[in-house]
Amino acid sequence: MHGPAVGAGLIAGLLADILIATKTARIIDGHTRLGVAAGDHAAIVWPLLCGMAKAKYYLMLCEPVSGEEAERIGLVSLAVDESELIPKAFEIAQKLANRSQTAIRWTKYALNNWLRSVGPVFDTSLALEFMGFCGA
Repeated sequence: MHGPAVGAGLIAGLLADILIATKTARIIDGHTRLGVAAGDHAAIVWPLLCGMAKAKYYLMLCEPVSGEEAERIGLVSLAVDESELIPKAFEIAQKLANRSQTAIRWTKYALNNWLRSVGPVFDTSLALEFMGFCGA
């Protein structure tokens, strides 16, 4: 992830198994700035990755997060200099490719149970987000 990451591009990044951002990446969830609830992915992924206190701060205030800060709070796996982004991504991909695919697949499946277990949060947050689009 580099440059600005908002909207669908942001969630695509945050749902990555291993997310590498440049230190200068600019991550922002703009739901409340648009006048709608921070629904869908935001209500699930942010608290899971960086904790409820930081999620509330960044989601309610729409404060931007640098890649460096995102790594510090646990929102991304790693933050690297711009020139290191692609080489680091390939290095990690190579390591994953050379390991037991069954073990990796099953580990991912088990860990993703955290996401599957919060289905009701997703449903509620998405409904509230859409209700916000009907208001002023």
